[in-house]
Amino acid sequence: MATRLQGIFTPNLVPYDAHGDINEGELRRYVNWLIEKGVHGLYPNGSTGEFTRFTVEERKRIVSIIADETRGRVPILAGAAEANVKETLKACEFYAELGVRAVAIVAPFYYKLSPASVYAYFKEIGDNTPVDVTLYNIPMFASPIDVPTVKRLSEECERIVAIKDSSGDLPHMIRMIQAVRPNRPDFSFLTGWDAALMPMILLGCDGGTNASSGVVPEITRKLYDCTVGGQLDEARQIQYDLVNLFDTMLYSAEFPDGFRAAVELRGFQMGRGRQPLSSEQTTDLDALTKTLQCHLATHGYTDEPVGGCPIPSADERDLTEVSEIVARVVSELHQRGMM
Repeated sequence: MATRLQGIFTPNLVPYDAHGDINEGELRRYVNWLIEKGVHGLYPNGSTGEFTRFTVEERKRIVSIIADETRGRVPILAGAAEANVKETLKACEFYAELGVRAVAIVAPFYYKLSPASVYAYFKEIGDNTPVDVTLYNIPMFASPIDVPTVKRLSEECERIVAIKDSSGDLPHMIRMIQAVRPNRPDFSFLTGWDAALMPMILLGCDGGTNASSGVVPEITRKLYDCTVGGQLDEARQIQYDLVNLFDTMLYSAEFPDGFRAAVELRGFQMGRGRQPLSSEQTTDLDALTKTLQCHLATHGYTDEPVGGCPIPSADERDLTEVSEIVARVVSELHQRGMM
């Protein structure tokens, strides 16, 4: 039996060269760095990896490079989402030959389909794939995969072994786990929402595919280890810190440019992205880079920018102290059996 999908699978970015093509040498260097920093697996051709901005052949080449460089050191969850079932199954066959652990397939996008159509789509794939499949639920971009559909597919398709959910909806995750685990205890649940990684693991998730792990793999690995190891006070503080960085990268620039800028600060030449930017966006991205540099400098991952970093305001310091006090109070109440 294949190993269960567990831990942090990094949805890795792809460096570009001066011509806007895949920078193979830098991609290989980046892959080795991620593995050395402790990620549990790699996830090419995801949303963070800008899979829609590459051709079919480029997507295949990306996974080929990563599989060759990884050499089985960590499992690969390869994004195999194409525009239709026929092309998706072709991708499944190609990635199976490369030896990936599983593929991740998003629900049909562009057209908003009914649950019955979503079920039929994945059933066709599940019945014909040569490699294990992870369902990818990202309702902001594609047809949602509801709980009854996940349950039915898990029971009818042995090759469908997991779901990656990027909604960040904790109750939805709870409902899926309750519906699926009784009949498929081997089924994996992964969260794609970094801001809820700790609570998702606590309620039963096996790990995540988290964009932040491509920037600060040390932090996401430690958060995972502390959470599964029961070091919850430490995990809570790491989660608070990760949310601040995640929000800055996600909401201050076009996705995933904030993450690309942060990886540049970790020492990689990411190149200019394929999505054109206006002059205003370029200026904003330059300002964001300085903010991100200050975030990363607090952990010793980079130097402070020229001119230094702003000193936290009294209100920000007070908020941190309040959070720490609340955490201590909650911990004490738990110890006394009052919560």
